[in-house]
Amino acid sequence: MATSLDTSTIAPVRPATRTTVDPGPHEYILGISAYYHDSAAALLRDGVVIAAAQEERFTRKKGDASFPQNAVAYCLRTAGITIDDVEAVGFYDKPLLKFERLLETYLGVAPRGFASFLKAAPVWMKEKLYMDRALREALGYEGQILYAEHHESHAASAFFPSPFEEAAILTMDGVGEWATASIAAGRGSDIEILRELHWPDSLGLLYSAFTYYTGFKVNSGEYKVMGLAPYGEPKYVDTILTELVNLREDGSFTLNQKYFNYLTGLTMTSPAFNELFGGPPREPETKLTQKEMDLARSVQVVCEEIMMRMAHTAHRETGSRNLCLAGGVALNCVGNGRILREGPFERIWIQPAAGDAGGALGVAQLIWHRQREKPRRVEPSRDTMAGAYLGPEYSPEEIEAYLREQGASYVRLDRESLIETVASLLADEKVIGWFSGRMEFGPRALGARSILGDPRSPKMQAQMNLKIKFRESFRPFAPSVLRERVNDYFEMDCDSPYMLLVAPVKKERQIPMSEEQRGLWGIDQLNVVRSDMPAITHIDYSARVQTVSRETNENYYDLIKRFEDKTGCAVVVNTSFNVRGEPIVCTPHDAYRCFMRTHIDHLVLWPFLLDKTQQPEWKETSDWRTEFQLD
Repeated sequence: MATSLDTSTIAPVRPATRTTVDPGPHEYILGISAYYHDSAAALLRDGVVIAAAQEERFTRKKGDASFPQNAVAYCLRTAGITIDDVEAVGFYDKPLLKFERLLETYLGVAPRGFASFLKAAPVWMKEKLYMDRALREALGYEGQILYAEHHESHAASAFFPSPFEEAAILTMDGVGEWATASIAAGRGSDIEILRELHWPDSLGLLYSAFTYYTGFKVNSGEYKVMGLAPYGEPKYVDTILTELVNLREDGSFTLNQKYFNYLTGLTMTSPAFNELFGGPPREPETKLTQKEMDLARSVQVVCEEIMMRMAHTAHRETGSRNLCLAGGVALNCVGNGRILREGPFERIWIQPAAGDAGGALGVAQLIWHRQREKPRRVEPSRDTMAGAYLGPEYSPEEIEAYLREQGASYVRLDRESLIETVASLLADEKVIGWFSGRMEFGPRALGARSILGDPRSPKMQAQMNLKIKFRESFRPFAPSVLRERVNDYFEMDCDSPYMLLVAPVKKERQIPMSEEQRGLWGIDQLNVVRSDMPAITHIDYSARVQTVSRETNENYYDLIKRFEDKTGCAVVVNTSFNVRGEPIVCTPHDAYRCFMRTHIDHLVLWPFLLDKTQQPEWKETSDWRTEFQLD
């Protein structure tokens, strides 16, 4: 039987005496993830997600782990309700089980790890063990609070919104309570966990160890390792599989803790790891070398092999033709693409907020379907995530009031004129900040808070990386393509609305490398033009694809279609509307500030268009880049 939700807590809690408020005809469930990283809130109305957002978008603190006070307030405001109208609040994991792991881990390695324990214990004793009290105080809530296990929340977020009546479910991340990965079966309105991999053996932590060792920030820099991998050679794969990982045929494995330090210390890797790979970790912000590229390629190869074996095991265990994915490792879109192309499943679906933020949605759905025993409504042709457009939106009146306050220069255009003008600007290789409709839920910009460019431009990648995003030059950009045209450009012909699948660029669009170019190594390969869409073609001829349908984002679809009418190209460059170290923009203020601090040429704050050359001088009160942790 599937594990049930519970209300256990170490703290005595007074009986619920919720204020008597007529909630009307609807039933609301609020889900929360918090206190580790990527805090978020999600709200269901009669089982349908109507609002979801990460706290970082409001506080402007990347990866904000604090209680999602602003995200909760946004969700309630969207529904037009107060907290008293909420039937139940769900928390995405079980703090008591996590504390049990902390204690058992310390007792198992003591007296080593005392410094790590001293750092963690006060927070637990002060806050996390008394989660009921903390949640009630933060929310002003006296109703029912329920808890789900971490990987159940991930599994629920993967299966319940999917377009599948039944599916295998694979979740992979760093660690929840004890589980680090799980295989589950989803059928109708319930999920059943079939197998788990337990702490300290973790694919997420293995990848994070290499993230740390190559000089990037754990829990946010893993995608940089993935982007760096194609520049390297898999020269350390045998070393990883011989020394670090004892990998079994079913995808389960053990990690040799001799090489890691997350059990006993405050770093990811140990001196033995340093000795094995020939030196200490790279200092952040220092020059990347071929060694880091080879390490990135090697751990990516191992990660993909483990993902593939786990996927095959999930298929054997469930017999399903469908696979749902969630957990932080499910953001590894290169591995996802391999499962799609080579794995045993006919269809896969990945939760767009696959990391901890999505746990808020998962626990809310568990309450609705399991605890409330409500049936699930499945749409075979589409998921129920509303394109992940679940965040705040702003009216033209609100936007214009802000622009007037700033003294900004702008024009208001009707819909057709705005799309026509922006398509022409893109065709002229202008960079566009695009702010339209509801903000996306999850780490990807999907055409609501995006920076757009012309993929045909050989200079676009370097220009956007260095002059706009202020980020490492090696990192690729993603293409947004009309859904019906995806197979004309990429070796795939399925939906990829959330930019979580990597596919090869079509052979006929690739430009073969010359003998001289094939002799280049590492970062020297960056500026080699590899296709007729060089701005979105990675050095291995791949691209992280977003398919765009008119049903989910009419404005964005019509813009790309108009760009195609002008250029013959049904693809645009799409990167998130932010700079390195800053969360994706949320408000018109965030967008205008980013616009003025970068080399973005034009800004769309729907339905307004702004030209950088006509704006008043922007005055900084401080070096704005010091406000954010550049990682």
